[in-house]
Amino acid sequence: MFFLPVALVTAGAAALLNFWLGLRIGRLRISENIMVGDGGNPRLIARMRAQLNFAEYAPLVLILIALVELARGTQAWLWGVAALFIVGRVLHVFGMDGWRPGRMIGILATMLTMLGLAGYAVYLGYTGLNPLR
Repeated sequence: MFFLPVALVTAGAAALLNFWLGLRIGRLRISENIMVGDGGNPRLIARMRAQLNFAEYAPLVLILIALVELARGTQAWLWGVAALFIVGRVLHVFGMDGWRPGRMIGILATMLTMLGLAGYAVYLGYTGLNPLR
C-alpha cells in the first residue's frame, strides 16, 4: 500500500481552500441577491474567477506532487513546495479581492511551483527510464 502524506495533506488543504472559496461566493450571492450568474457584479465576478483559477491549477499541481512523492518518497522540500502552492493560492484570493500584491505573489508562487514540479517530474521520468544513466 502506498502512503503519500504530502499529497494527502495538500489535497486536504486544497479541498478546504476550495470550500472556503465557494462559501465566499455563496455569501456574496446571498447579500447581493444574485442567485444565478454574476449579475454584472464586479466583486462576484472576481470571486468566481478566483475559484475557477484555483480549480484550473490545483488538480495538475496535486497530481505532480503525488507523482513526485511516489517516485522520490516524502521529502522535506516537497512539503515546502506544497505549502508554497497553498499559500500562493490564498494570496491570489486576497489579490482578486483588491490587494494587488497578493495576486501577483500568488500567481508567481503558483507558476513557479507548477514549473518546478513539472521540470522535476520530466527529469525523474527521463532518468528513471533511461538505461544509460
